[in-house]
Amino acid sequence: MQTGVYSAIRNDIVRAAIGLSLLVAAACATSTSPDQVVPTGAWGGEHALLEVSATSATIEFDCAHGTLPAPLPLDGGAFDVAGDFFPEHGGPIRVDDPTVRRPARYSGTIDKQTMTLRVRLTDTAEDVGTFTLTFGAAGRVFKCV
Repeated sequence: MQTGVYSAIRNDIVRAAIGLSLLVAAACATSTSPDQVVPTGAWGGEHALLEVSATSATIEFDCAHGTLPAPLPLDGGAFDVAGDFFPEHGGPIRVDDPTVRRPARYSGTIDKQTMTLRVRLTDTAEDVGTFTLTFGAAGRVFKCV
């Protein structure tokens, strides 16, 4: 009789362990760990500087700037988010100059410390450009004159 009781207890323990393992695996699969978002800090390169914080991301270009939602989610080292693009012009900026906001798509990949960023305007499908940025590097941006 005791063998049957021990067998039943062992089966209950095995079932509980399997259930707990499945719960832990499910929790890990849905967690947002730091490697699943673009790391915060400066990403700089030729003609672009991306500043990522925990709550916002901004980018400066030679003759434009943009805003992106943050955190920027990564999926297998790739990201693709909607944001805003603001073209700028040279010369003096008047107080009553209208701000032009264009919807944009910011997409790219990260491999170690290097980001490849593509910027595309979604209202015209215009490709603004592709930029190679390095984490922790200062961007080389030359504002419109």
